[in-house]
Amino acid sequence: MSNNLLANKKGIIFGALDDKSIAWKIAERCVAEGAAITLTNAPVALRFGKIQELGEKLNAQIIPADVTSQEDLDNLFSQSMDILGGKVDFVLHSVGMSLNVRKKRAYTDIKYDWMQKTFDISAISFHRMMQTMYKMDAINDWGSIVGLTYIAAQRTFPDYSEMAESKSLLESFARSFGYHFGVSKKVRVNTISQSPTITTAGSGVKGFDVFFDYADKMSPLGNASSEDCAAYCVSLFSDLTRMVTMQNLYHDGGFSQMGMNPAVLDSI
Repeated sequence: MSNNLLANKKGIIFGALDDKSIAWKIAERCVAEGAAITLTNAPVALRFGKIQELGEKLNAQIIPADVTSQEDLDNLFSQSMDILGGKVDFVLHSVGMSLNVRKKRAYTDIKYDWMQKTFDISAISFHRMMQTMYKMDAINDWGSIVGLTYIAAQRTFPDYSEMAESKSLLESFARSFGYHFGVSKKVRVNTISQSPTITTAGSGVKGFDVFFDYADKMSPLGNASSEDCAAYCVSLFSDLTRMVTMQNLYHDGGFSQMGMNPAVLDSI
């Protein structure tokens, strides 16, 4: 059901890969709520993902961009403003990648050049994206920027490896840049700490299936789905949350506030 919460708004969605990705669901919901968008992902992801299908479905143009390339980001925002007919009103950052996790290297045996690449892609790109918008004056007053994060920024999940530090850095950038964007343009910047979600990327983490079930039992409301996350993002992109900024917002069915749930003990 649509409430036209994003009627006449324009946005950019980073990170949609296939129909299992959270960004894919967010893009669909934004358009259903009346927004016009462009889609972007890394050139290699465009070759292996299914984003072309999403673009056709949503009548959204796809602009390849490597988030570690300033030239690509400049082009992305310039083209998006041309396509959408002006500055954007919202942006989603849903980007993350770790070679150490993908190649199953232990946290105590990390390759540091891979770690630096993780930080560059998964966190520094958030700052680079916002700095590009700031310098290009690419987002309207009272716009909204959201980055997707995870509670491993606050708690230890050993197999999440250096992605945990990356998410900590991402959240810090939201607070720090949130100040500057708020003072200059009343733009708000927030992160959403989402439940473990069955996605192409998440499923690659060792023991993900077991942990997904554990989190579902631990959370009073159960795990939040991709569709629920999309609805939450829409609320943050809308005018209903104009005074919410520099926050890390837990969207996890209550998991972040739980010590122990008897349902978990009963399953042991």
